Amino acid sequence: MLSTLHHPPRSLSRFLPSKGKPRSFHTKPILSSSHPIIEQPHASSTSPPQSQILSIRHSLLSRHVTATQLAESYLTRLKLTEPQLNSFLHLSNNVLKEAQAIDEKIRRNEDVGPLAGVLVGVKDNICTVDMPSTAGSKVLENYCPPFDATAVKRVKELGGIVVGKTNLDEFGMGSTTEASAFQVTANPWDVSRVPGGSSGGSAAAVSARQCVVSLGSDTGGSVRQPASFCGVVGLKPTYGRVSRFGLMAYASSLDVIGCFGSSVADAGILLNAVSGHDRLDATSSKQEVPDFTSQFVSATLLESKPLKGLRVGIIRETLDNGVDTGVKSAILGAVSHLEELGCTLSEVSLPTFSLGLPAYYILASSESSSNLSRYDGVRYGNQVFADELNALYEDSRAKGFGSEVKMRILMGTYALSAGYYDAYYKRAQQVLQSSFMCGQEKFHPSACVRTLIQKSFKVALDENDILISPAAPSAAYKIGEKKNDPLAMYAGDIMTVNVNLAGLPALVLPCGFVEGGPAGLPVGLQMIGAAFDEEKLLKVGHIFEQTLQDCRFVPPLVADGFAQ
Repeated sequence: MLSTLHHPPRSLSRFLPSKGKPRSFHTKPILSSSHPIIEQPHASSTSPPQSQILSIRHSLLSRHVTATQLAESYLTRLKLTEPQLNSFLHLSNNVLKEAQAIDEKIRRNEDVGPLAGVLVGVKDNICTVDMPSTAGSKVLENYCPPFDATAVKRVKELGGIVVGKTNLDEFGMGSTTEASAFQVTANPWDVSRVPGGSSGGSAAAVSARQCVVSLGSDTGGSVRQPASFCGVVGLKPTYGRVSRFGLMAYASSLDVIGCFGSSVADAGILLNAVSGHDRLDATSSKQEVPDFTSQFVSATLLESKPLKGLRVGIIRETLDNGVDTGVKSAILGAVSHLEELGCTLSEVSLPTFSLGLPAYYILASSESSSNLSRYDGVRYGNQVFADELNALYEDSRAKGFGSEVKMRILMGTYALSAGYYDAYYKRAQQVLQSSFMCGQEKFHPSACVRTLIQKSFKVALDENDILISPAAPSAAYKIGEKKNDPLAMYAGDIMTVNVNLAGLPALVLPCGFVEGGPAGLPVGLQMIGAAFDEEKLLKVGHIFEQTLQDCRFVPPLVADGFAQ
């Protein structure tokens, strides 16, 4: 079934792009270069992305710039761009105070953490003790947790400065960030388009260089799809790699905290900071956390074929009908680039691929129905005055939840109800066939869909080092375009949900452009690895981005002198 591209068979020829130079886009800046970002020198349009975290650390320790100056520079740009983007729901009042504390440590020659002076955005469904955490919902408006999520605590312990809480679809339910109860976030590449979701605020903030890196959450693609739409790097770790303590639950068996950065190195450094076992999360893994930063080699030190021998599987089902022509072309360009880097490519079929989307929405909605039952105005959530207890519950939830959340709660409650449990929830857990073939393995009716998906991925990853696909079937679309067509919006998750059901890690990084907006719209390439093999994904992704020619993924909202 699997064949290499040394002598491509007829069935694989459709994946081979004609050799050509990738298109580049030269953007006209909207902001004045009178507000330069201090640590980022002017770069040519072909410069590969560099780690801003490492650049900041070098600048601080060499005393070329202070943490306070860096913070002021980022805050200046944030204030200039935020009226157009609406990336943040809350901004910290302590940014400059924390930056000054770092400067004082450096002045006294004390050690500072690897994230010292790095401004970090945090998705608003991740708890922070010093700012509201609303999950983008009226039911939690003005709620201030008494603790930090473990991931946030680890960022702070390493010197990171939380600049604010980013916008999201309410409780993470959505793919556009239009389902936020408070505001709609715009895409920095074209402010008339969505940034993706549900972590759209975190992706837009990194894309517009309002912060250095950010944290998001990924239940069915909520880090990877917005990374693709906004032209940044998005990393979904293996389930259990990062503690979920302090992450407001949507679907507990699928939720993970993920990372955004403007480079693969920055996403990897942030993952390094937040990974590891946590006794406060029973699902967090005790698997050893490697030093992900050891994989990042300068482009000048790479061999001519730095990925020689790497086996890459192209998932056949992800390039079939339903994928925009421009997206397919960009992915085929990435395939050609991987081939030039020395990879051995093959077509891979995942027979369970079509099962993922319907199974995901039934399982996720069912889990959300249970998880969100706590927001009743008594245990959690804002309370609406009523004369009778049932009326208090009903009114608090009716006025606190938005339409998308209500719809998913109803779907999940229906699927779990006594009369329909077998027909829907149980059916989503089972394959109702006499047998199911996946490679050479035979699965029986009692097999869980999730198990089938995991085994399907295992077969493919046993014969390939990584798998690749588009991160989304289209580039960013217009605000409001799919708001009244939820099925079309749900279908956009088809590229990502299977990875969550299998619990695998995946990395999305920009690989090209399609027509649209003032300067083109970015397209993301998804790389999928074996469980707990983020190290390999980061290595491959880093080499890919460092060697990609004539593509600079800086949106037109950001002046050329601001970022690279």
